[in-house]
Amino acid sequence: MADRFRQLFKTEHPLIGMLHLPPLPGSPHYAGKMQDVIETALHDAQILLEAGFAGLIIENLGDAPYYPDHVSAETVAAMSVVAAHIRQQTKLPVGVNVLRNDAQSAMAIAAAADLQFIRVNVLIGTSVTDQGLISGQAHLVARKRQQLQAENVLIFADVRVKHAAPLVERDLAQEIDDLFERALADAIIVSGAGSGKPVDANFLREVKKMAGDRPVLIGSGLNLENAKALLAVADGAIVGSSIKIDGKIHNRVDEKLARRLIELIKV
Repeated sequence: MADRFRQLFKTEHPLIGMLHLPPLPGSPHYAGKMQDVIETALHDAQILLEAGFAGLIIENLGDAPYYPDHVSAETVAAMSVVAAHIRQQTKLPVGVNVLRNDAQSAMAIAAAADLQFIRVNVLIGTSVTDQGLISGQAHLVARKRQQLQAENVLIFADVRVKHAAPLVERDLAQEIDDLFERALADAIIVSGAGSGKPVDANFLREVKKMAGDRPVLIGSGLNLENAKALLAVADGAIVGSSIKIDGKIHNRVDEKLARRLIELIKV
C-alpha cells in the first residue's frame, strides 16, 4: 500500500490541489451551463499545475445539500465529463471524490476517465453527518474496483472525517489498521472539524505514529502558516480553501497563493 502511493507520487510530501466544482446538473444551484463548469475546472487546474502541485482531485462541492451515498446519474455523467477534460490536460495523478460518500460512483468515474485515485469520506464504520448516518462501503468499492478491472486506482480513506463524528468511537489504532488491512485503503486522510479547518497537530502525530510507514495525508486546513510544521509529520496533503481568492472555498484558485505554498515547502 505504501509502495503504491509512493510509486504514484514520486515527490516527497506531495501536495494535491483540490478542484471544487460549481453546482452540477441536477443540483439545486446549477446555473444551466455545463461548459462553464468545465471551463472553471480547467482554469483552476492550469493554475495548480503551473504552480507545481503534484496532483489534482475533483470534488462536487457545489452540489449541496448532498446525497448521503448514491448520487444521481446526471452527477456521475457531469463529473465524468469534467474528469475526462482534466485527464487530457495533464499526465500527473488525478483523483475524484463524490460527495457525500458515493465511493462506487467515484470508482466508476476513475475507471472511465483513467484517473489514479479516489477519496472516500466514510470507508468503514458509521458516522453521524449533516446527511444523517453514513456507513462505510469498503466491501462494495473493493468489488467495484475488481469488476471494472481498475486495480490501479488507489483508495484514499478519511479517518474521523470532517463535518462528522463517529457513531461509536473505536480504538484509533485498530481503526487505522482496519482501514489499511481490511478495507484496502492505500492512504488515509486526517482533517480538521470542517472544510478549511486546520487539523489538530497532536491528533495528526498520533495517527502517523500508529500508521507507521503507511501514508497519512492532511485533508483540510493546510496553509502558509502551518505547512512546514504539519508536513514534517504527514506524507502529503490535499489543499483547497487556503489557496482560494480571499480564502473562500467557493472562489477560484489564487495563483499567487498557490505558488507561494509550493515555494514554501520546497525551501
